[in-house]
Amino acid sequence: MDPLMLLGEWWWIAAVGAGGVTAGAVGLRRRSTRSGRRLAVDAARHDLRAAKVAVVEKRAAVKIARADHTRIAAERTARRATAEHVASAKRMLRDAERDAKAAAADVRAKQVRLNAARAALPAASAPRPLERLRADHDAIVARWMTYETDPGLQIAYPAMSDVKQPATAAYFRAANRAAEARRTAGERPTPAEFADYRDAVDALARAFEIAEHTARGRGDTTASVGWQDAAQDAISRSAEAIDRAAGAAASAFAAWSARKRPRGDAREGRDDRDR
Repeated sequence: MDPLMLLGEWWWIAAVGAGGVTAGAVGLRRRSTRSGRRLAVDAARHDLRAAKVAVVEKRAAVKIARADHTRIAAERTARRATAEHVASAKRMLRDAERDAKAAAADVRAKQVRLNAARAALPAASAPRPLERLRADHDAIVARWMTYETDPGLQIAYPAMSDVKQPATAAYFRAANRAAEARRTAGERPTPAEFADYRDAVDALARAFEIAEHTARGRGDTTASVGWQDAAQDAISRSAEAIDRAAGAAASAFAAWSARKRPRGDAREGRDDRDR
């Protein structure tokens, strides 16, 4: 048979095979998405897209601010604007340029996060990103609870429980936000919900570190240890005093009992001695 005719008759096999490979890849990705393995990657990609949109907006704001500054400077030359107007336009231009630089840096950071999420894509049997994020959240809360349940830490670092301290109050606000983001995420979060929960846990970790550092800076460990030693010594002295008092009371009671012994018993005792 002519090879060209054979190719013409069986060309569809290659197309079907390619379509099957593509469909298989799409199906694998969908299963991975449903299982939550790619949740961190999808969230990082969502963040990167939002960051790129923000860069475009900030750069447009820079162009507008630069045009306004040029216009107001020209009006100043024509004496239709004051020096204060020019200075204000210049400040707005500087602010817009700083915002644009920050947005560009944010894009680079989001790209790094996306690369890291791709590299850390868990295996089929490994914990899912949501499980790992919840574990990180629980670990921060557990570290905080040690300051609430350990009497020694409560004495050494009372600021960790004092909501009047700004750093402690900031931690509680971050804790509330993280808890709310966790409830919103639920069991099947969208990439945006996962990203919001992830950012809330990151903010909670920073708030805890600041609160702990501030409390340790305020705490006087030496004084606390000295106070605890003094308290322990006082407790020991009190126990010894109680033992001595109990011994004296027992001796007095025995003496009182001997004096109050009935007379018959006393006479019997004397008769026994006479015999």
